[in-house]
Amino acid sequence: MNSSLPRSKPGITCLIAFMLLAGLIILTSCSSKSGEISQLQQEVWTRPQNAESFMRLGNALARDQRYNEATEAFKNALAINPKLDMAYRALGAIAFNQNNYNSALFYFQKYLERAPKDPVRLYDVGNAYMKLKQYDKAIKAYSDAVDKSESFAEAHYNLAICYINTGRRAEAEAIYEWLLVKNNYLAFSLQRHLNKEKKGL
Repeated sequence: MNSSLPRSKPGITCLIAFMLLAGLIILTSCSSKSGEISQLQQEVWTRPQNAESFMRLGNALARDQRYNEATEAFKNALAINPKLDMAYRALGAIAFNQNNYNSALFYFQKYLERAPKDPVRLYDVGNAYMKLKQYDKAIKAYSDAVDKSESFAEAHYNLAICYINTGRRAEAEAIYEWLLVKNNYLAFSLQRHLNKEKKGL
């Protein structure tokens, strides 16, 4: 899970963005090859009923940070084939990247409906809830993700952040102890959040 969002901010937003787009090529910082978008636009004009053509165009537009056009391309793909899972996730990721968390949640929930036990899809939903400060719902989504994938360190971490925000320090500390063994970087980051909470910052 090595992808990252453009314009990511330090701290928890960075981690959410890092995990949110894992496995997606659509929001990477690399630019489109010259002429790629024009070529893909020609493709959708000549094959207007081909959902995969719209997906490729959406990916290229998103790589170029032309998010409104990318959103339209992904919606066109869904209009042709409503079962395109990655189109829902792509739309959610674009909305999340633009701080439109209600819209991101809508698309991530649609994505989750297609595979309700998938830990990464649960994680995406949890991220949207956390940004909306709906911590109890985020806790449920992250907990479900952890239940399905015990080694999902980032889900543990974000779960701990939600625990801190809801006054459940002991549970956050238990996750900190677990992260000390599993992921030193996340453990260090979580320790800073615990220290801030302890000082009332």
